[in-house]
Amino acid sequence: MIDKSLFLTYLYLLVYILLSSGVILYNKWVLSPKYFNFPFPITLTMIHMGFSGAVAFFLIRVIKVVSPVKMTFEIYATCVIPISAFFASSLWFGNTAYLHISVAFIQMLKALMPVATFLMAVICGTDKLRWDVFLNMLLVSVGVVVSSYGEIHFNVIGTAYQVTGIFAEALRLVLTQVLLQKKGLTLNPITSLYYIAPCSFAFLFVPWYFLEQPGMEVSQIKFNFWIFFSNAICALALNFSIFLVIGRTGAVTIRVAGVLKDWILIALSTVIFPESIITGLNITGYAIALCGVVFYNYIKVKDVRSSQLPVDSIPERMTQERMFEKKSSERNDDERNSRGIGSTSDSNVDEEAPLISSSRILHIGRSQLSNRDV
Repeated sequence: MIDKSLFLTYLYLLVYILLSSGVILYNKWVLSPKYFNFPFPITLTMIHMGFSGAVAFFLIRVIKVVSPVKMTFEIYATCVIPISAFFASSLWFGNTAYLHISVAFIQMLKALMPVATFLMAVICGTDKLRWDVFLNMLLVSVGVVVSSYGEIHFNVIGTAYQVTGIFAEALRLVLTQVLLQKKGLTLNPITSLYYIAPCSFAFLFVPWYFLEQPGMEVSQIKFNFWIFFSNAICALALNFSIFLVIGRTGAVTIRVAGVLKDWILIALSTVIFPESIITGLNITGYAIALCGVVFYNYIKVKDVRSSQLPVDSIPERMTQERMFEKKSSERNDDERNSRGIGSTSDSNVDEEAPLISSSRILHIGRSQLSNRDV
C-alpha cells in the first residue's frame, strides 16, 4: 500500500508538471504572431472560462457528481465577485505578457509571486511584517532585477503586464483566504469553476468588447476548432491535477514541484521557441531569486512545525494537569476538613491555568487541518 501510495503521489506530480508546462507552452504558441498567430489573449482566456464553466455546470447540475455549496447573494456579492475579478485580471495580464516577452523570462518573473503574496497579506492583515521574511523577499526581488537586466529581449510593456498579473493573482489568493475561509466555505475545483468561471467570463467581456472585439472584426482570424478545444481541455485538466496533487501532498511539495517545473519550462522554451535566448546574467539572477524562495519555504515549514509541536503534547499535558488538580483538590479537602472548614465554602481557590488556552488549542487545531488539507 505504501508503494502504491507513493507511486500515485509521484504520478500526480508528474501529471501536474507536464500539464502546467504544456498549457503555458501551448498558450504561447497560440498567441505568438510567429506561430499560430492568434494575438487575442482576452478571447483565449474567455474561451477557457466559458468551457470550464460549462463543464462544471454539466458535472454539478446534470451528472450531479458533487453538490453545489449553499451560496447566498451576500456571499456571492462580497466573496465570489471580487475573487473572480482578480482571477480574471491575473489570467488576462498573464496571457497578454506572452505577446511581448519570452516564456523563459516570464517564468523568471514568476519568482516574484512569494513577494507579491507576502505584501498583499501584510496589507490585508493576514500576515505580520517579519524581518526574516522581508529580507528573503528583498533577495528574491534583487534576483529578479538582475535577471531582468540580463534579458536580451527586455520589453517594458510585457514585463508590466506580467508583474501586474502576479500581484492580481496574489491578491486573489489573499482574498480567497480572507473572504471564503471567513465565511466557512470550502470549494473543490468543480464548485470553484462553477461559481467563479462564469463571473470571470463576465468581467473579461468588458475589456474584450473595447480592446479586442473591434480588431477581430477587421482582421482575418485564424480559428481552428480542435486547437482551441484541446487548449481548453488542457487548461481544465490542469485545474483538476492541481487539486489531486494538493490532496496527496502539501504546500511545500507544490512549491518544490513548481520550481522544478520552472526549470523544465525555461529549458523547453529555448528549444521550442528559438527566439527565446537565455544569458548567463539571466541564470545568475534567477538562481539568486530561487535562493530567496527556497529559504522562504524553509521559514514557512519551520513555522508550521513549531505550531504543530505543542499540539502533540496537549493531551498528555492536560492529563497531567487534571491529575495535579485532582491531587491538589484532595489535599485541600483534607486540609479544610482537618481545620473544620467545609469543602464547599472556599470558592476563591486559584487553580493553575492551562499551558495553552482553549482558544489557542482551537486555533492550532484549525491551522493543522488547513495545513493538512493544503
